[in-house]
Amino acid sequence: MRQKIYLKLPEFDKKLITFALESGVDGFITDPDNKEAIQQLSRTNVLTTQDLQEFSLSSKEVEEQAASGLQADKTVLLKQGWEIIPVENLLAEGKGKLALEVSSLQEARLAAGILEKGADYIVVLPDGTSELRSIVSELKMSEGQFELESAKITQINPVGLGHRVCVDTCSILGVGQGILTGNSGNFNFLVHAETQENPYVASRPFRINAGAVHAYVQKPGDQTSYLEELRAGDEVLVVDSQGQTSLSTVGRVKIEVRPLLLITAQTKNSSGNVFLQNAETIRLVRPDGSPVSVVSLQVGDEVLCHTDQAGRHFGMRIQENIEEK
Repeated sequence: MRQKIYLKLPEFDKKLITFALESGVDGFITDPDNKEAIQQLSRTNVLTTQDLQEFSLSSKEVEEQAASGLQADKTVLLKQGWEIIPVENLLAEGKGKLALEVSSLQEARLAAGILEKGADYIVVLPDGTSELRSIVSELKMSEGQFELESAKITQINPVGLGHRVCVDTCSILGVGQGILTGNSGNFNFLVHAETQENPYVASRPFRINAGAVHAYVQKPGDQTSYLEELRAGDEVLVVDSQGQTSLSTVGRVKIEVRPLLLITAQTKNSSGNVFLQNAETIRLVRPDGSPVSVVSLQVGDEVLCHTDQAGRHFGMRIQENIEEK
């Protein structure tokens, strides 16, 4: 689960609130008197000091009081100065929501990683606003790094017409970026965004012509879905040629009948394939990060792929013997 990132505001500060909203915070924690004024600036979440229980972890007795709050399904806020072992104990309660105050990116990383799940809320103090954008980008807009490997193209076959999916995101993507799709859940190709100019059509750096309707697409939270299932407002996982990830919101999905290619590739240990539209603007990614059009792709060329041993059921990872051909 990705943490919610809130900014704590001792007093109303329009400039700071606007900066926080534009940085991508999920909401604010403030005094009840400020709630209405903040919500007049944006449709955002506002928790007040009356909505949660605040503790300074100064003793075992205080830790037990915080644990009681969590057991009662309350939201418990630990003020700055918390330590890892007491937080681990509280996270093990597993009932209410735990919030941790931080004032730097380093503290935020720590709060988000305790027991490999972290606090439910990362509460940034005013002293930490200089790193607020970095905190949001790393904790909220990234899913870490995906391991990519080179795969050698073994077949490229025209297969006639089929429904393909263009995923138009709400982001401007750059060279080397795209999304991971494929015919099987354990072998995905990095399909490049339409960032390149060509004589026939202008670039569409928000768009990934991602493949046939049945293909899997990687989503946040270690999940997949079929391309046909994507809808406006969904999130997809954007991956670059180094495996760095970010999240993007789907703005529109276009499904149209187009001529398709069946492209097959082989890594050291596995093989997989994907159906992509047979057009110059559709590109995969070479190991050096450069895009290569499916029209100029040749057997023996290498492209970037992501392989995974686990099976999927309704998009969720499962341990089961699944074979997809």
